[in-house]
Amino acid sequence: MRTETVAIDADSLAFWAERHLCTLTTLRTDGRPHVVPVGVTLDAELGVARVITRKSSKKVANVLSSPTGEARVAVCQVDGGRWATLEGVAAIRTHPDVVGDAVKRYADRYGRTPTFDPERVVIEIRIDRAMGQAKLPQTPAGARTAG
Repeated sequence: MRTETVAIDADSLAFWAERHLCTLTTLRTDGRPHVVPVGVTLDAELGVARVITRKSSKKVANVLSSPTGEARVAVCQVDGGRWATLEGVAAIRTHPDVVGDAVKRYADRYGRTPTFDPERVVIEIRIDRAMGQAKLPQTPAGARTAG
């Protein structure tokens, strides 16, 4: 269980609450990155990000191929000049209550509840690094912008 939480500023928290397609990067057994589009939810209080997926997916296989507690992953989202990345260690969660909670969080963020899938699992990421630029500087009044 986490004993400390990575600080995520208010602008980044708001950005992670918006509806954005994200990417998940896992590592193949040969070290090459595997990057796929996903939906991500953030529980900043627990310091956890979650991705729901099928247990037969390559991303799950990549996480499971790492020794327990060593599956390094990153999730990222971008919107114009705003971006945010969360890094951490991933684990696969299969308990129905955990999966149900992750589906509810996904529905809250993305505005739709995925259809039931008996193969659904959760990639749970214990966040140990957060970075990004979620708030763009304001253009001074009267300043010209490129366009």
